[in-house]
Amino acid sequence: MSSFTANATAPDGASIAYTLHSAEPPNGSPARPRIALIHSLALDRSFWNGVVPLLTSHADVLTFDCRGHGQSAKVKMLYTPELFAKDLASLLDHVDWPRAVIAGCSMGGCIAQAFAGVYPYRVEGLAVIDSTAWYGPTASKDWRDRAATAVTKGFEAMSAFQATRWVSDAFRETHPEVIRANMDVFLANDVDCYRATCEMLGDADLRHYHASMRMPVSVVVGEEDYATPVAMSEQIHRALPNSTLSVLSNVRHLTPIECPELIAEKILALGKLV
Repeated sequence: MSSFTANATAPDGASIAYTLHSAEPPNGSPARPRIALIHSLALDRSFWNGVVPLLTSHADVLTFDCRGHGQSAKVKMLYTPELFAKDLASLLDHVDWPRAVIAGCSMGGCIAQAFAGVYPYRVEGLAVIDSTAWYGPTASKDWRDRAATAVTKGFEAMSAFQATRWVSDAFRETHPEVIRANMDVFLANDVDCYRATCEMLGDADLRHYHASMRMPVSVVVGEEDYATPVAMSEQIHRALPNSTLSVLSNVRHLTPIECPELIAEKILALGKLV
């Protein structure tokens, strides 16, 4: 297994940083299955560090930093889920992946739904993790208020609130190094890009894509998730006849951080890789 880190160029010229974890199949063997992972708001591809090693014995895995995040271009512009989905489509072209299992968490789950809506023929299976298709009638104001807090008070002032939402108290106490690593990424965000991404999520309504989504879908959420509560995942599940719903006990909003083994299992089962 090898890992290759590089940059691709999105259609509008933005640089998208990515890592490809792949292995050459034996001579005459078919290409390995492929999985693309989309991270949560204000984090980066390292978000998936606990999950990737559990997938790579079964499949090639692509992780990347969404625009405005991590090592990708900090473009000051209007963000939409469809723009982020277009970035992923371009990245898949760059690495010569016609199709893949697509998995996204939180913000990444919104982008994954947009990708499946716009490019359904490129999706082998879809995992929507700790996410929603619509944050509700007050979302536009709520997300702009959150962005305003970052602008006026800074990310440090938000750190305790974020850590409490991300994972359970027990996990936070027993895995401080994991929280620290992700918090360092959070604190390094570009505030203008964070604001643009918050506005994107506040305005997003992806429900109209569900009618055209025929691929198998795994909807996963933490039982104690109060950022995107279980009811939001239930709504997605009800809208998608070819979906399953898994509610994971005793975990909160970012289940790939808190229980990577369970998330890897759900993704692999979706792709029928185990």
